[in-house]
Amino acid sequence: MVETTIPSRSTGVVLSPVRATLIGVEKHWTWYRRNWRATAISSFLQPVLFLVAMGFGFGSQVQPGEATGGQTYLVYLAPALVVVTAVQNATWESTYAVLSAFIWQKSYWGAVVTPVTPAQIFSSQLTWIAFRLVSSAAVFLLVAAALGAVSGPGVVLALPFAVLAGLAFAAPVVAFSATRETAEGFSGLFRFVVIPMTLFTGAFFPISQLPEWLRPIAWVTPVWHGVELARGATFGTLRLLPALGHVGYLVAMVAVGVVLGRRYYQRRLAV
Repeated sequence: MVETTIPSRSTGVVLSPVRATLIGVEKHWTWYRRNWRATAISSFLQPVLFLVAMGFGFGSQVQPGEATGGQTYLVYLAPALVVVTAVQNATWESTYAVLSAFIWQKSYWGAVVTPVTPAQIFSSQLTWIAFRLVSSAAVFLLVAAALGAVSGPGVVLALPFAVLAGLAFAAPVVAFSATRETAEGFSGLFRFVVIPMTLFTGAFFPISQLPEWLRPIAWVTPVWHGVELARGATFGTLRLLPALGHVGYLVAMVAVGVVLGRRYYQRRLAV
């Protein structure tokens, strides 16, 4: 039998941040390509069914008007659903998957005894989430185009804005998950944050129809900023200063999450 050894930092091997991150992403990809069917419904099929139900079903009762920017409800809904789907997928990838790597599968503990640092493990997790968001959003847009829900090439710009919105939520949630010992708290996150953020932040109707006291709550969510960017880019109504404000807010959320995530991963995985 050939003995194998696990390299440690004591060997003096140093990996560049990029290489270490890509190694972590490769690990996620190796698992995903064998188990992608387990996430196909939530990542790809469910958003499409939602578009069909709301766009063709409920949307058949909504006439184009000022509230929909003169678009049919199906076309009005499509770019917003790209953002909503990205944030929902980001939440799943940032909660149970992270906790599993710490507690159940313990894959982080296997990685941390190699030259890969805790900060690089965090970076690979966030990079993998970005890859998942890009792939799921691209598939959704292709299906939406086939269903006639795309009004023009501008909708392609909805993809990077959706990914940015997803990462703006994912980065702080990954940091939060790194502090957990059990899944307690995740159900509350989905129930009291993700679902209201999905329904009441402008994806399905303008937030001007919300009570005035609720609107500031919508303004602080990444979904609202992502929806404003995606719709503006899709319909050609996006202006420079508002766009910079939305992008700046989302980037700031990512930055805060990265700082907290690196700190909590380092604290928990220090060996």
